[in-house]
Amino acid sequence: MLLQRVITALLLVSVLLLALLVPQVWPFALLTLLVVAVAGWEWGRLNESGARGALGLGLLVAVLCAVTWWVEAPLLDQGWLWWCTTAAWVLGGGYVLSRGPSKWPAAPRVLRLALGTVMLWLTWIALTRAKEVGIAYLLSVFCLVWAADIAAYFGGRAFGRRKLAPAISPGKSWEGVWSGMVGVLLLAALWTWADRSWSLGSPSIYTQVQGRFGWAGLVVVCLFLAAMSVVGDLFESLVKRSVGAKDSSQLLPGHGGVLDRIDALLPVFPIALTLSFI
Repeated sequence: MLLQRVITALLLVSVLLLALLVPQVWPFALLTLLVVAVAGWEWGRLNESGARGALGLGLLVAVLCAVTWWVEAPLLDQGWLWWCTTAAWVLGGGYVLSRGPSKWPAAPRVLRLALGTVMLWLTWIALTRAKEVGIAYLLSVFCLVWAADIAAYFGGRAFGRRKLAPAISPGKSWEGVWSGMVGVLLLAALWTWADRSWSLGSPSIYTQVQGRFGWAGLVVVCLFLAAMSVVGDLFESLVKRSVGAKDSSQLLPGHGGVLDRIDALLPVFPIALTLSFI
């Protein structure tokens, strides 16, 4: 199983890096469009839309993203839209998690499907905007989420005692959350130092935040983004647990589904984009 996970991860990272290394935005936009479309299909399956309905939801997400790319709507560059998205993740995410898995199926199915569609669409927009800023900026946000996840995993295994949300994800602990935050702060410090020592093509999110808000602001933002990555992870876990699913699908050998791999990215990238409007 471990070998399978490693091979799948290496293949995914290789494809991602190939799309990132192309100077134009469109290869990365196309790759991520495919990713969110598959995630839309998985979301439909997890929310009782049936085989055809799930496929239709995936196609809807893909069409929304493609039309957005074609039209380049000015609305998407309005700060209030992204502030509302951030508020929805903070307040709405907290509300959903507080109610637990048993309450999720009670929400109207149309509302759940619409929520997933908008969530994936906005994430795709934030991803493409991040690529436009530069590879270093985009990778710094990706690495923030990965650092939080890896540090939380090892910190939780080593020190985990108090369960974070046993009804949603029994394996997560508060100690894992704190470890993830420490990992993100270390990454931010190292990346900020690297930005000042070498030219990486574009500033990272850490250098941007530190330049605007100082070191104290950087700490606050990093802790907040690390916390929101946990919210995204728990939110998807809640949806899966509400229907008794272990993974969102079996598309990625050893890793489950696409949603299982991007769940923590869903709130972090829109919130990172929101910071650019301050």
